[in-house]
Amino acid sequence: KVMTKYGAYGEKMMYGKKTMGVIRSTVLVGPDGKVVKHWRRVAKAADHPAKVLEVLTA
Repeated sequence: KVMTKYGAYGEKMMYGKKTMGVIRSTVLVGPDGKVVKHWRRVAKAADHPAKVLEVLTA
């Protein structure tokens, strides 16, 4: 349920076919429980941590 609410589970394309599954995404939740930043459908996993660190250290 949680993954679906955050948009991290749903319909996606895999090898040219529509399928249901985990959608690579990152959600940064603040101490107050509110979403600070939401990266949806992360395409390049290798570059993504740097983008997250940039937001965390800003």
